[in-house]
Amino acid sequence: MVISPRIAFIASSSPEAQSSAQALEARYGNCGPQDADVIVALGGDGFMLQTLHKMIHHNVPIFGMNRGTVGFLMNEFFLEDLPDRLSQADSVNLHPLRMRAFGPEGDVREYLAFNEVALLRETRQAGKIRITIDGKVRMEELVCDGILVATPAGSTAYNLSAHGPILPIGSDILALTPISAFRPRRWRGALLEADARILFTVLESRKRPVSATADFHEVRDIKAVEVENDPKISIKLLFDPEHNLDERMLLEQFAP
Repeated sequence: MVISPRIAFIASSSPEAQSSAQALEARYGNCGPQDADVIVALGGDGFMLQTLHKMIHHNVPIFGMNRGTVGFLMNEFFLEDLPDRLSQADSVNLHPLRMRAFGPEGDVREYLAFNEVALLRETRQAGKIRITIDGKVRMEELVCDGILVATPAGSTAYNLSAHGPILPIGSDILALTPISAFRPRRWRGALLEADARILFTVLESRKRPVSATADFHEVRDIKAVEVENDPKISIKLLFDPEHNLDERMLLEQFAP
């Protein structure tokens, strides 16, 4: 006999997600996230990303069901047998990146990112960026539209669109991926250990302004950005065994 956990249902603002939440609440009840054993998030990947940030300190596992578009981080939606699905779900622990963005007046702003930290040019002129890894300059000058650091969970998002590699979800690796690199033209990026300390220094920052984003938080006109993994913060995602994240990543890599 499966003991029903206390479930908090949260949904995006879309009509489909809202109606699904109402149907689930009618069948299984609902409680606040602070009292829940598990949170069920209804929406797409964007809503899941918002949920990860919102629930980062609740220490409650999250089970997503797709009521959006792509739904890479979500399970299929079914109204039936939810307690049984939750009891049999596989879990994945995610650790965010911590971004420190340094402004022109010496101000520092910090944000967390579960998908990626991305630097992007702000004007028609390409950015010029120096890349330092663990205190050693690895690239003196990258001329580009931008560059990003992606986690394994985020490697199938913006990173994949920029032709970066898909990383296995359990790997202790980060993807460093250029965005439309002009010089060196053939540089395709690098794979870094998860504990790497990355420093991006913006060259000619007044002439070639660059912004930095950590998921959906943006800082404009930066001078430099530090990025590192934050192993002290962990959040647990739950997946149906037949649709776990490792399998989804393999399917993505062999998609026609």
